[in-house]
Amino acid sequence: MGSVNNMGAANTQAAVEVTKNIAKELGIRELKIAGVLGDDIYNKIDSYKDKEILELGYKLKDLEGEILSANVYLGTEGIVEALENGADIIITGRVADPSLFLAPMIYEFKWTIKDKYQMGQGVLAGHLLECAGQVTGGYFADPGYKDVENLHLLGFPIVEIDESGDFIVTKVKGSGGKVSSATCKEQMLYEIHDPSAYFTPDIVADFSKVTFEDIEDDVVKVTGASSKHQPETLKVSIGYKDCFIGEGEISYGGTNAINRAKLAADIVEKRLKLIGANIEEYRVDFIGYNSLYKDKISSQMKPNQFSEIRLRISGRTKERKDAVLIGNEVEALYTNGPAGGGGASKKVSEIISICSIFIPRDDIEVRVIYEEV
Repeated sequence: MGSVNNMGAANTQAAVEVTKNIAKELGIRELKIAGVLGDDIYNKIDSYKDKEILELGYKLKDLEGEILSANVYLGTEGIVEALENGADIIITGRVADPSLFLAPMIYEFKWTIKDKYQMGQGVLAGHLLECAGQVTGGYFADPGYKDVENLHLLGFPIVEIDESGDFIVTKVKGSGGKVSSATCKEQMLYEIHDPSAYFTPDIVADFSKVTFEDIEDDVVKVTGASSKHQPETLKVSIGYKDCFIGEGEISYGGTNAINRAKLAADIVEKRLKLIGANIEEYRVDFIGYNSLYKDKISSQMKPNQFSEIRLRISGRTKERKDAVLIGNEVEALYTNGPAGGGGASKKVSEIISICSIFIPRDDIEVRVIYEEV
């Protein structure tokens, strides 16, 4: 039984070597290991300085932070080549999640871009599998509304597909969780934006006519996906040094907890201004009160209905020294702030952010390396 995975992460070549060494240590022989390369374009990222950043609305050359990485989302090409050359373990770097599953189908069934139904179904199968326990009820569960049994024994999904492209989704019998039309629908809609035009490196998939049929407990038949053309561009994820985030938290409980937490927040804000902290973005959350929905729900309730409040204050800064000040001021509330504060914590994180550009697919050269044990 072979393995196709993206555990090469930022250094696929090293992952191949590590895998080879582990196999030797375990006494495994006659093993062919492949590494799919080509996603890392860091050394030529300067060629794309005039590309617009998808999330930020300005050009890459105007990005302030130092670029640390640049990786293209590859498709099935290198994986299929490795399978054709007899690889037992195939390790990739950045590859689109559905492509990890679609590649063995293309290899086994000899599908091409012209097989629009089969390719669409293959991408859908991969998309349903890519988040593992999400489609078997993990992320689906909501007690009293969408009950799922034995989540502590959650089974991961299995797809059984044939040459026609039709497939079923199921899980190991006796494992926890559930597979149903509802769990599959939720996962299908996850992160796809337009269901009629889901862009992957291999094809643009159309899920708009997909049907799910519960044919027995934990077995769902899936049909109706299709595909269009292959996209002309590929997405590049770029990692860059962005900022520091300073955080401080403290809890208040009992009568008047929310008002004590609000006073604490006011003290910290005034203190940070007083000591000249340079903070670009500042946020105050009263966890258990308004951290998720702001005032949409809390405004309809009385203050004393909130008996436990966790105050979280955070800020985005250019310099670490300014981020440190946020947590320090929250920690000082132990004795300098309102009564009854406890459980204070603080931390500073250096943030490596991600942004995206699109580049011509023809710019990318995929190659496969091999090691044998």
